[in-house]
Amino acid sequence: MSTTNKALAEYISALPDDRQNAMEQLRKIIKKNLPKGFAEEMNYGMIGYVVPHSVYPNGYHCKPTDPLPFMNIASQKNFIAVYHMGLYADETLMKWLLAEYPKQSTAKLDMGKSCIRFKKPDQIPMKLIGELASKMTVKQWIELYEKTLKK
Repeated sequence: MSTTNKALAEYISALPDDRQNAMEQLRKIIKKNLPKGFAEEMNYGMIGYVVPHSVYPNGYHCKPTDPLPFMNIASQKNFIAVYHMGLYADETLMKWLLAEYPKQSTAKLDMGKSCIRFKKPDQIPMKLIGELASKMTVKQWIELYEKTLKK
């Protein structure tokens, strides 16, 4: 088992049972739908999906030694969170999410700029998260990131 896989397994095994299942389901649906080129790793104390340095050597502008973040999932104190940097940067993607969410979930949408919070693990709309993960390629994310960063 690689260090990254070991860290991911340790992160999940330390969670309460109901959260372990939800986090594993999130990992599976994201990995199944995420376009090729993103890598899964522990990132900022969460499970992250990043553009590796081998694809984008510049890394994250805030800390260039880190790969460019794209999505993260985390078990926080009172909720499970899905972070998607593209939502923060792409108005069209945000509009899509706001239109699709009520079609796929009866729970009220609880979100910040790029964070979607789920207080009840059994109410996470897994299909929607999978669709969200599939909406942007590595190339599209890098282009959007560079365009947004240069503003």
